[in-house]
Amino acid sequence: MVEKTYQTPCGTIHYWTNVSHPDEITLVFLPGLTADHRLFDKQIQHFKEKYNVVVWDAPAHAASWPFRFDFDLFDKAKWLNDILNKDKIAKPVIVGQSMGGYVGQAYAQFYPNRLTGFVSIDSAPLQRNYVTAVELWLLKRMEPVYAHYPWKLLLKSGTEGVATSDYGRNLMREMMLVYDGDQKRYAQIAGHGFRILAEAMEKNLPYELKCPSLLICGTQDHAGSCIRYNKAWHQKSKIPLKLMKELEYLMRVSDEREEERFKRLDEVIRAYQRENQGRAEAAAAAPGRFPFFRSRVKKKKFGRNGNKM
Repeated sequence: MVEKTYQTPCGTIHYWTNVSHPDEITLVFLPGLTADHRLFDKQIQHFKEKYNVVVWDAPAHAASWPFRFDFDLFDKAKWLNDILNKDKIAKPVIVGQSMGGYVGQAYAQFYPNRLTGFVSIDSAPLQRNYVTAVELWLLKRMEPVYAHYPWKLLLKSGTEGVATSDYGRNLMREMMLVYDGDQKRYAQIAGHGFRILAEAMEKNLPYELKCPSLLICGTQDHAGSCIRYNKAWHQKSKIPLKLMKELEYLMRVSDEREEERFKRLDEVIRAYQRENQGRAEAAAAAPGRFPFFRSRVKKKKFGRNGNKM
């Protein structure tokens, strides 16, 4: 992976790429709030031999610091687009975890014809009608909670609450320790992130996904109402939803079974492509319908070198 930077009016974004054929599919990994690029280490290790890959430290996160908190969710989408254009990425597939999924939806709002695909991992819909006024009110007032909550307890709950495996918990702990001794910065990142999320929802934009899409949610995810949101999102939009007992491909991967589990993820995605191809083609022909997870190549699939997969 090659580390690169992109200068914004608020600060410098650090991102990493492994792109040998920019005109082919590029997986763009967007970590969640307070996490950094290491969240997707396992995924990048697996997929970088099959696809181009890009991952960033989101603005104000980890290496992307110092950074002024003078931006919104749409600025993040714009800067992401600038990065993709800078690296001549032609076919981005955004894979967004939690806050990364919201960035992906904002990107789809402003650059609907740029996306080749979208995968939401434990994120939720950005449309206003999914949340209550009370939830929006709370989202705007989270910074003091993170600022005054005892750091040791925050570190404990933050690591134990996001994963069930030693790998996942240790990884989250390492990412949180970036802010050890600077809880104010951690609180600013979290508070600002939730605030711009609420503001984006209040815009009441359609945030329509016009590309092949997939929703993935872990059944052990009890952050907010993620499972409820994803079920409602699936029911309303008909975007395929995969509820997984363990999000092993994300943060619960044991070394001895790692490759096997990634193969299972490949199989899940390919199965959705096959199952939804006919429905997606019919939807694409009908006004007001979305083409969901439509395969762009019929029957045969080819790798980067042109050989049949």
